[in-house]
Amino acid sequence: MACTNCGTAKPAGCRSNGGCATGGCNKMNVFDWLSHLDIPPDEPFDVVEVRFKNGKKEFFRNSEGFALETGDPVVVEMPTGYHIGYVSLRGELVRLQMRKQRLAEDAELPRILRLPTEADMQKFQEAKNREMPTLFRTREIIRELGMQMKLNDVEYQADQTKATFYYTADGRVDFRELIKILASEFKIRVEMRQISLRQEAARLGGIGVCGRELCCSTWLSDFKSVATSAARYQNLSLNPAKLSGQCGRLKCCLNYELDTYVEALKDIPEVEVLKTAKGDAYLRKTDIFKKILWFSYENESTWYPLSVERVREIMKMNEVGQMPELLQETTLLDDDEAIENDISTDLERIEEHMKESEDAKPKKKRRKKSKNRKKQQEGNGKNTAHDQAQKSEASNDENASSGRKKRNHQRRNNNRRHDKS
Repeated sequence: MACTNCGTAKPAGCRSNGGCATGGCNKMNVFDWLSHLDIPPDEPFDVVEVRFKNGKKEFFRNSEGFALETGDPVVVEMPTGYHIGYVSLRGELVRLQMRKQRLAEDAELPRILRLPTEADMQKFQEAKNREMPTLFRTREIIRELGMQMKLNDVEYQADQTKATFYYTADGRVDFRELIKILASEFKIRVEMRQISLRQEAARLGGIGVCGRELCCSTWLSDFKSVATSAARYQNLSLNPAKLSGQCGRLKCCLNYELDTYVEALKDIPEVEVLKTAKGDAYLRKTDIFKKILWFSYENESTWYPLSVERVREIMKMNEVGQMPELLQETTLLDDDEAIENDISTDLERIEEHMKESEDAKPKKKRRKKSKNRKKQQEGNGKNTAHDQAQKSEASNDENASSGRKKRNHQRRNNNRRHDKS
């Protein structure tokens, strides 16, 4: 769904330009899973959650007792004026969210001033329309000043008295001169707010390699540190191009199943080499949830699946100085599973298939060549027959002409003899 904030066309759905009750552009959507329950509290909870641009949310107290529903626009109190947001959550679920964020119910919170009028909404739309030109012009000023920072987004208050500039930078930036230029050019109060690379990706949004919208821009609100050990525990290849997200940091989803993998790895022994009478067997692969370890010898392509119990048995034998004759005493898997899981058989099948395909290709060429040869021979035969016919005709013509010459010569001789007599 598109919106006017990103400069694209109007959405074909609710046509609210990113301000719908579902969250707007799928930014930090919320679902009131208590809405179908009739909860009769002593007094309705007077705090609501309000959403602003790019999924930013804050709590406000409804001290005036306005009848609010999810998605309603409200004018809220700000330190330097007022702003307009949309109600994203209300009721008892807000109380649970405040407990989750360790915020007391009687804490001092900004108030909801009123419901917006048509003039307020028109002024709010004008403030939105100023954001993109301000963003482009500020980037030009930053380039002219040679500042080492990247401006990501600009957000105007609904009263158009203040604008917040979000930027990323590797270190500290002295933007005092920049604030003076922006305040004099746009006639506003300027607030510079530095955000992290993950927060930048959350504000800009995008599509991940999984085909879904980024977690940080749709539902993930707290960013936890992700270490490379999370990939090691899950047997993932340490490829930075595959493990990094659009923010350039390790993907947050590496932590989603990490606890399950760590719990499953407790029963799997740490081993790299098993010594047998045949030679040293090296660990090639670990199936964590099936608890199967695959080993192979150095000069062989066959992988042998071993259970955790068998691996521990061999490890105890190696500690004592004993070595088993074979890795497997009995077949660990069924015949059908062994055939499916045996890598060597799979490689042989692939090689056989490639050989068959390679053998089939020359046959087709030979057939084509043989057909072409037959055509050429037939054509050559026709040509030779035609040439022979032409040669025979030519020889007949030559014989006929030579016969005429002989007859004419004889006639001439006879006439001369007759004249002399």
